[in-house]
Amino acid sequence: MSVPLLKIGVVLSTMAMITNWMSQTLPSLVGLNTTKLSAASGGTLDRSTGVLPTNPEESWQVYSSAQDSEGRCICTVVAPQQTMCSRDARTKQLRQLLEKVQNMSQSIEVLDRRTQRDLQYVEKMENQMKGLESKFKQVEESHKQHLARQFKAIKAKMDELRPLIPVLEEYKADAKLVLQFKEEVQNLTSVLNELQEEIGAYDYDELQSRVSNLEERLRACMQKLACGKLTGISDPVTVKTSGSRFGSWMTDPLAPEGDNRVWYMDGYHNNRFVREYKSMIDFMTTDNFTSHRLPHPWSGTGQVVYNGSIYFNKFQSHIVIRFDLKTETILKTRSLDYAGYNNMYHYAWGGHSDIDLMVDENGLWAVYATNQNAGNIVISKLDPVSLQVLQTWNTSYPKRSAGEAFIICGTLYVTNGYSGGTKVHYAYQTNASTYEYIDIPFQNKYSHISMLDYNPKDRALYAWNNGHQVLYNVTLFHVIRSDEL
Repeated sequence: MSVPLLKIGVVLSTMAMITNWMSQTLPSLVGLNTTKLSAASGGTLDRSTGVLPTNPEESWQVYSSAQDSEGRCICTVVAPQQTMCSRDARTKQLRQLLEKVQNMSQSIEVLDRRTQRDLQYVEKMENQMKGLESKFKQVEESHKQHLARQFKAIKAKMDELRPLIPVLEEYKADAKLVLQFKEEVQNLTSVLNELQEEIGAYDYDELQSRVSNLEERLRACMQKLACGKLTGISDPVTVKTSGSRFGSWMTDPLAPEGDNRVWYMDGYHNNRFVREYKSMIDFMTTDNFTSHRLPHPWSGTGQVVYNGSIYFNKFQSHIVIRFDLKTETILKTRSLDYAGYNNMYHYAWGGHSDIDLMVDENGLWAVYATNQNAGNIVISKLDPVSLQVLQTWNTSYPKRSAGEAFIICGTLYVTNGYSGGTKVHYAYQTNASTYEYIDIPFQNKYSHISMLDYNPKDRALYAWNNGHQVLYNVTLFHVIRSDEL
């Protein structure tokens, strides 16, 4: 940037010097400072006086002067000969000087054009520098924003992990409790071995009491290990592709050993036929099934099979029916008071999903909504035999905003949608009547979930996803509290 500016300064300085020189030199060259006329006093001219040049032929000559009647001066002036200009030395100097000035003017024009070009180049470079400076600022701001986002994500992760610290401390205590159980078992085993060698040395009733007590404690410990807090859901496993876009399928969590039947119900209304497959292998590989006809069409996709009976919501009603699959008879019917039905309070996907029946480690549940609870989710614990409502919890989560829901260990988990990106983001703990917002990723592989139920025996989620029957494994976090044993 300094070179073009220097050129501009040189040009301006040169032009100033030429102007000053011409203003001082040109008048003397053309004879403007050699001839002077003076007036006589009294307002008349002296005819005989005058300042004439040394050579009269070189300039204007005054030969006579007179005054008219009105006092005006009348002069006779003879102009210099025109032919003298061509022989005038100063005229030649002036011509040479003009040629030099013209040459200098041309040089100045060339220099001016170059200066203008350099100035344009400088302006272009200045704009480029400003652009680079703007880009550097953008990069710097973007870097700062990226660091801020990373810091915020790390802080959020730390906030999530911080509540686990006391849980881990309890887990350490639970590990010590298990070691204590192990030592007691080893001690009892040692005592029994010695008792075999020396019968009568110990009180048999006392020993039996110790064994029974330990057995009860271990059973309680194992029961608590069966339950836990949901911390993760696996990627889906597609078992079969069949049926319409909506439906439900399940197995019986209380089925006896060796009973691996699969139950299949296509559609969400105006259907009465339930398919029975002998095993999961038959369901996956064949179309061999037994058909059961229900006495009434079902509503929605919230049916469950539990201890040999199927529980379903009668179409266009708030009636729950228990139907025995072996005898094909109705064992019990009961109305859920104030429960919405016929698409009044359905899940977000619709489909007459007003009443959703579920099972977990604790038994049979019904999830629905009422006007009294402003359309928010209501959870009721049901007696599986009489269908009587044992206890009810009112939540503040709108049922129409829920994609689907399921219960694990007495905690209701709700998804934020049924299509596209989905996650489990709400949990209500019935044992404490509290709720929390969570963030558990859930892969919605086929983009439309119309049924999602938990099976405590398989510890898996059964889903109907856009005509695909899908399974998800779940990860539960277990905590054994020594004060509850």
